[in-house]
Amino acid sequence: MQFRGETVPKSLLVAACLTWFAASLPALDNGLAKTPPMGWNSWNKIGCNVNEDAVKKAADAMVSSGMKDAGYQYIVIDDCWQVSRDADGNIVADAKKFPSGIKALADYVHGRGLKFGIYSDAGTKTCAGRPASRGYEFQDARTYAKWGVDYLKYDWCNTGKENAEAAYSTMRDALAATGRPIVFSMCEWGTAKPWTWAAPVGNLWRTTTDILDRWEGKGKDYGAGAITIVDMNAGLADYAGPGHWNDPDMLEVGNGGMTPTEYRSHFSLWAIMAAPLMAGNDLDAMKPETGEILMNKEAIAIDQDPLGKQGKRVRHANDQDIFVKPLADGGVAVTMTNRGKDTQTITLNWADAGLPAGKSVAIRDLWQHKDLGTFKDSFSAPVPSHGTVMIRMK
Repeated sequence: MQFRGETVPKSLLVAACLTWFAASLPALDNGLAKTPPMGWNSWNKIGCNVNEDAVKKAADAMVSSGMKDAGYQYIVIDDCWQVSRDADGNIVADAKKFPSGIKALADYVHGRGLKFGIYSDAGTKTCAGRPASRGYEFQDARTYAKWGVDYLKYDWCNTGKENAEAAYSTMRDALAATGRPIVFSMCEWGTAKPWTWAAPVGNLWRTTTDILDRWEGKGKDYGAGAITIVDMNAGLADYAGPGHWNDPDMLEVGNGGMTPTEYRSHFSLWAIMAAPLMAGNDLDAMKPETGEILMNKEAIAIDQDPLGKQGKRVRHANDQDIFVKPLADGGVAVTMTNRGKDTQTITLNWADAGLPAGKSVAIRDLWQHKDLGTFKDSFSAPVPSHGTVMIRMK
């Protein structure tokens, strides 16, 4: 096919049509996640060692540290909380790990002014081999609602030849039937390209493999480092928006596998991509430098901007990445990331940000928390190895 006299490859036309179709799908209308969810999930730090005491400590620390005031609200238990089903098929929590029961724990979290989340799986077993929800979707949803669950992370292990869209739609309908507002987080790892169909099904959907606590590269069996995850998610901006978000997985900030500079980049890039901000560190023993990153309210404001646009990558060359994100107030947020081994100067040209040549723009650095002045036509900054400069332009 020709367009303006040029032959357009069929593959590009198909991709463009799919993007248009997916972007035009009506978003899930449950009134939730109008901005990307923010909270804490137990998996990255605790894994299968999750228990009642650890969850309570996380809730307490979310409040006392200032994270709640910064916008974090969900406390989510991941895998390994469940052990069996009773004679009536009801899911049973591990009584040794959760002696007070899940409802009492949810009540505790709610009592701290926070919201409570839980985990299940669309297959016959969870990723850790625990009872999952296949065939029990409506029964489990009723149980979650009775317990006071506000958020469900729904995984994709042990699913065989199940159709992802159908399986996730079943749980969507089950949650809706309870009458309780429950954010639906779909953790399908991007295998079935959920961004092309998931907007009417879930509030957020994983677009990538699991994140690993390192800067780059893929794991031996699964997983990938932060900047490698960015590459997997960067091209999907047109599919996201209020109530339906691309999810490049949880945050590793503070878990020890990256430098503070790399963690700052990790957080900046998640914010510019309008990603859910689900912390995964030990909140009860959080170092000041970790708290400084996780509670950077200026960076969080970019993630939570009500316009709901995912930032687009406009440069990916010479070990430089530049993302640009339009904001509700007419401003623009920009990240400039140095993927190389040495410090380099990165220049943002106004054309990259969609601004006309000759326009004077006020720039604020969101990590220095400082106004840098007014610039015309371009802005340049030295960026350390694996570092990110994050700015707001007005």
